[in-house]
Formats: sequence, C-alpha cells, structure tokens
Amino acid sequence: MSRLEARIPRELKRTLERAAAVTGHPTLTSFMIYSLQASARRAIEDHRQTKLTADESTSFVQALLAPAAPNVALRAAFERYSREAHAGA
Repeated sequence: MSRLEARIPRELKRTLERAAAVTGHPTLTSFMIYSLQASARRAIEDHRQTKLTADESTSFVQALLAPAAPNVALRAAFERYSREAHAGA
C-alpha cells in the first residue's frame, strides 16, 4: 500500500464527505479511491482514443475509399525501400 496526501479547502472536504455519504461509501477514503480510480481510467481511455468531428470522420473514410495517387516523393521512397529490402534478402 502507498499513502497519498493532499491539502484541500475545508469546503471541498465537506463536499467530498457529503458525496461519499450519498453514494453509500463508508468512508471518505473509499469514496476518494473509487473516484480517483474512475477518473484515472477515464483520462487514460480518453487519451487512448482518437476522436474525430463528423467532417473529419467523413474525410478520413473518403481518403480510405479513394486514396490520392502516390506523388513523386512517395514513389521514390517506395523504390528505395524495395531496393533495400531486396538487397538484405
């Protein structure tokens, strides 16, 4: 077990104690652990997911369905890759 301490305003502590009581947590500590854990999981999940607007989603799908033709730089990179891949084989 690890210990975590924080100094918070009295009013916030009263609010947290009330929230713990109304949600059925027997202690402020159990409420805090539950709340911090839920918030941490949500933050990690939000960070993991890429969220697009409707316009961005449409553009992304259109690019997948009808990709642009390769430009000169992309064709040159592919040729270099092909030469290097076959040289090592």
